[in-house]
Formats: sequence, C-alpha cells, structure tokens
Amino acid sequence: MAKRRVNNPSRHREKSKGRQSEKGLFHFPMLRLASRIILVAITVGILTWQWQNMTVWATTAKNETVRLFGLGLPLIIIAIGILSGITWWQRHRPLVNRLRYWSAGIAFTVAIWGILGFSNVGGSIGLSITGQDITGYPVFLSAFRLAGLFFLGTILAAPQACLRAGKGAASWLHKQLQKRPAPILTTPPPELTPPPVTIAPPPPKIEEERQPVPPPPTITPPAPAPPAPAQPQLELKQVAEDVWKKYGEAPDLATADGWMLPPIDILDRAPEVEFSQADNTQRARIIEESLASYGVETKVVQINAGPTVTQFGVEPGWDRKMKEIKERDREGNITVRLEEVSKTRVKVERITSLANDLALALAAPSIRIEAPVPGKSIVGIEVPNTSSTLVTLRGVIETSAFQKAESKSNLALALGKGAGGEAIAANLSRMPHLLIAGATGSGKTVCLNSIICCLLLHNPPTTAQFIMIDPKRVELTPFNNIPHLATPVIVDTNKALSTLRWLNQQMNKRYQTLASTGVRNIEGYNKNKQGDEKLPYLILIIDELADLMMTGFDEVEHILCRLAQLARATGIHLVVATQRPSVDVVTGLIKANFPTRISFAVTSQVDSRTILDIGGAEKLLGRGDMLFMPTEAGKPKRLQGCYVSDAETERLVSFWESQRRKKAVPLRIEELVSPTAAVSEEEYPRDPLLETAKQLAEEHKHISTSFLQRKLRIGYPRAARIMEQLEEEGFKREE
Repeated sequence: MAKRRVNNPSRHREKSKGRQSEKGLFHFPMLRLASRIILVAITVGILTWQWQNMTVWATTAKNETVRLFGLGLPLIIIAIGILSGITWWQRHRPLVNRLRYWSAGIAFTVAIWGILGFSNVGGSIGLSITGQDITGYPVFLSAFRLAGLFFLGTILAAPQACLRAGKGAASWLHKQLQKRPAPILTTPPPELTPPPVTIAPPPPKIEEERQPVPPPPTITPPAPAPPAPAQPQLELKQVAEDVWKKYGEAPDLATADGWMLPPIDILDRAPEVEFSQADNTQRARIIEESLASYGVETKVVQINAGPTVTQFGVEPGWDRKMKEIKERDREGNITVRLEEVSKTRVKVERITSLANDLALALAAPSIRIEAPVPGKSIVGIEVPNTSSTLVTLRGVIETSAFQKAESKSNLALALGKGAGGEAIAANLSRMPHLLIAGATGSGKTVCLNSIICCLLLHNPPTTAQFIMIDPKRVELTPFNNIPHLATPVIVDTNKALSTLRWLNQQMNKRYQTLASTGVRNIEGYNKNKQGDEKLPYLILIIDELADLMMTGFDEVEHILCRLAQLARATGIHLVVATQRPSVDVVTGLIKANFPTRISFAVTSQVDSRTILDIGGAEKLLGRGDMLFMPTEAGKPKRLQGCYVSDAETERLVSFWESQRRKKAVPLRIEELVSPTAAVSEEEYPRDPLLETAKQLAEEHKHISTSFLQRKLRIGYPRAARIMEQLEEEGFKREE
C-alpha cells in the first residue's frame, strides 16, 4: 500500500523557526554595513594611489581612438546607440532577427563612413582609418562598393519588402516583354470617316450577330455596297427602314409634339407559364410540419406564386401553458386531464431564426423571411421556384398598376413583378433619384435598359432627354442614335466630369428661368407650353459610379449631392448604378440624398447594409432578382426585374432613328466646362505689389522669382504670378 503523506503544521513551524534562527546568527545588519564601508574605502584608496597612471592611460586611449577612427568615431557611437535601442525594443524577438538588424546597421554605418571619405576633411587631418580606406581610390569602384553596402543593408533590414518589390518588378518586366506592338494602320479608322449614321461601327455589328432581323421580301434591294467600313451603317439603316415600315406607318399611332410614339407591339410578349398548385400545397405542408417539429405552431394561410419565388403567408400560432388536474371518479380511479392555463402568440423571432432549417427541409438554396408582411398579420416565407418565369417589359406595361402610374406622370417606370406576382411601377419624378447596386451579372445593366426603354415608349425628345455616361463603352452605346440624347453617350471619364459640371450650371440656369416666370417647378413652367417651348426633363444615367469616384472623388460626390438636393424642381433626375456598393463609393452623403434604392444580389451582408441599411440582398438569386426600397416604405420589397432583349432595344432605337428627318431642338453640350478652361479664360487680377515689383525691375534691370520673394517677402506662387505679369509688360527675367 502507498503511504499517505500527512501535512504537519507544527513540524513546518519548527523548521521555519530554525531557519530564522540560523539566518539571524550569520547575517547581522551591522556586519553588512561594515563590509560595504570597507569595500568603498579600499576602492577609494586604489583610485588615489593610481590616479595619475589612470589619467595618463585614459588620455592616451582617447587620443589613439580619435586618431584611429577620426570622423567615423561619432558615427560609430550614434550607430551603437541606435542599434542598442533597436535590440532592447526587439528583445522578445528571436536572436536571428536581432543579429540581422545589427548586420544591417553595420552595413549602413560603413557605407556612410565611406561617403564621408570623399570630403576633404578626412584627408586633411591624416586619419588612420578614413572613408577613403573603405571605398578605395577609384571613384567608379567606390560607387559600386557603396551601392552594394546600401543594398545589403536594405535586404537585411527589410527582407520581406525587398522580396515583394523584386516580384513586382519581375512581373512588370514580364508583362512589358509580353506586349506586342500595335499594327500600323495604313487607312484612317472607321470612326474618323464621316458615316451616314452617328453610331460607331462595332456595336451595331455585335447587335446584328446577336439578333438578325431579316428584311421582308417585298423591299427593294439597297444601292450598291460602299466600301467595307460603311457596311454596318447600311445594314443598320436597312433595319431601321424595316422597323419603320412595320410599326411606324400604322394609322393609329399616338403622337406627341409632332413625334410618333412607339407602339406596344414593338416589344415582345412573354409566354404564359402555369404553376403547379399541387407542388405549392406540398411545400406549404412541409413548412407547417418543419416548424411544428421545433415546437412552433403555425398555419399557412396564403400562397402567392411569383415569377421567381413563391411567398407563403404563415400565421403564427399559440404557445399554450397546460396544467395537469387529477380527479377521482366514483369507483375510486384517478384520471388525469390537461387544462389550458394561458396562451400567448408565437414570437416572430422564433420563426425567423429557423430560416436555415426551413431551407434544409424544402431543399432550397436559400429562403428569405419577411417578418411581418407590410399591411398583413402574417409572416412571408419566400421560397425559390423550381422553374422561373421571364418578366418582360410589355407584360408589366399592360397591367393596370402601370397604367395608373403613367396617367399621373410621363416618367413612370415599370420595375417588375413582386413575390406575389403583382406588377410594381414607380414614378421617377417622385423618387426623385434612383441608386442601383449589385454584384457583376446580377442584372443592373438590364434594369437600366428597361428604364430607358420604358421612358422612350412614352416620351418624345421634347419631353425627356438623356445624358448617358458609360465607362464600360458597350452597355449604353446602342442608344447612341436616339434623338433624345443631349450629347452622345459619354465613355471618357474626364469628359464625364465636365458633363457633370455643365449639368450643375444647367440646373442654376433653369432655376433662374423658373424664378423669372414666377413658377415653383418644371410642371408649372410647362403647363401652358407646347412643342419646343417646353423645358424637357433631363435624366442623367451613370452605368458605373465607382469608375467616376476613382477619377475625381471629391468633385463627383459634391456635384452628385448638389444635384440630388436641388435638381428635382428643375426636372433633372439621376439614375446611378454601381457594382461595388462599398462605403468609399456609396458614401453616407450620397445615400442620404438617394432615398430610393434598388439592390440586386450582392456577395455579403455588409454590402447589403451599405446600399439598403438592412440585410437580405445577399440571399437574392441573381438574374434580375432585386430588393426595391421606395422613398415612403420602411422595408424593401422583393421584385423580379423586367427583361428587355437586344432585339427589342434595337427595334426601339431604329423606330426613333427613322424620325430624325424631323428637326428636333435637343440640348447640345458643345463646350463642356472644365476648371482648366475656366482658369485660362479669366485673367488673374492685378496684384497690388506689381508697382513695387516694377520699381525693383527698373533699379536692378534683371530680376527673378526668388529675388521678388526675398525683396517683397511673399511666397513663390504669388511671386511667379507677378513675374509673369512683368514679362507681359516687357521686363526681362534673369537668366
């Protein structure tokens, strides 16, 4: 058996007393003080005895050290101090790092010492070890040695940074070597030749390959084909003639201000798709059973089938508290029955917390829970359909919801259909601006195209005009031939900034016009005017805001916010889209001035909160699935956006292009304002010190900018401006 050790307190006390008594015998306080006094006395005696010899030795060592190292001595002392501080700061690091820092410091010290060797001071006092001894006498070899020492010290001090810099340089060199020289053009490019149509040749050719429109057999063949660069323009002109003969010569076309409006038949009709009611009933039963298995009593009371998702309206049940009551019957048997004591409604949080479990039970990629549905006492569970339905622009325009919105304003927009299949329309004049965001491929550009096409269907050029900015160069250029453009589609970011400045000035001019006529907004100004007398709406469409923000962040943000705050009354509206909804692009100031927002599918909840101030956009399905946040709503609404094909866009553009023979009076931005042009046009005001500078120039004959700085006690920019004004008056600058 193992012996158990028992602690004995009395035994420990005896041992501690013995140690204290032993310590007290040999360590007296007086004895320690006496020993210290004796040690100090011996040290003072030795120093007094050998003081003269020690003084001579110290003076000799000092002179020898100074004579040996010369100008390098203070440099060595400074280097040792710096390296000692770095070693103390890096004392917790491995020994290898500290040795690396010391080696780098030695390399830098020797290199700087070598640079001092080039001075005349080092050679004049006859040093033993000078910088010239380190570098050597040939200047060419000395430069290589110093560069090698600095390079070695840099590598030892920061090896990781040097490695990254080397990789970057190697990658850049590889890319430069991979580049091929551009072919030399013997003929001018197609866009420089005056084509019969203003659109550039490449985009129409791409559109023709996507959706060719064969000419009807009754049309006579065109004239002999011109050279190859003009072939796409003739094909596009032929398409425009075919579209005009098919849709433009109908007698029942609506007209506005002398312009024929496109018929609704120019758009495609969506095929009808019927949903299986049995499938939705089965999924409703799965939802009830899944929630009941987690102790949540619910009942599906509504099933709203939408084009992409189906919304199941779930009514929360009750949480009941039961009590057991035991009773004895006449025969003496005890029976137990349950009696309901209280009941409370199931909390909504208990349903929303089971979103992932419901997605697992329904085998759905993701579900979205809207709790509660606005205006209803139910919780909406949106489940993706097994097969989605295409929502076309024509299908939404023909609904009563859009017709009601279109009767109130010409700027009605068909956005899409909701989760329950209802059509959603909005009014751009009430928004009054729209911000669109979403990841690549989620449907932003298609949404912009549907907005433009919807406005083109109901507005002539005298009512609405567009300014389109497309840094991608391929998304909005198909609209380059419509007469609604105030300027051709802008693809250059510098020109885009100038356009924003021009639009800001146009807003100020419109306010002056409204003030002179005594009206408050553009609706009151256009009330009794017809045709070209009207003031058209100006709609600015930006396809990629992030590119503009990188070009001129402060200026773009300032102009956009000013337009968003003031331009509503003048009829200027903004539709801005971006694929990067980060805080440096969609800033807080821009969000505050764009209350109406649309978010397509994004990659994370952070992006969803950036654009909508609420999560949920990260669970969207993409391909037109979006969340629409109107101005007056507290929660976003889920929609499936309208789809406009390339063929529909081409037919609509061709319809308006065929009416170019009618002279319109669109706005033309001929000279875009830029800050450099504004500064060059305006001369600097006459400086008050110009007369004094003239007197100095007459006294000294030749003057310079630095001379004016010293004599007039002014800064360099002002002195340079005075010097330029003196040169304009005939005074010469000092050479």
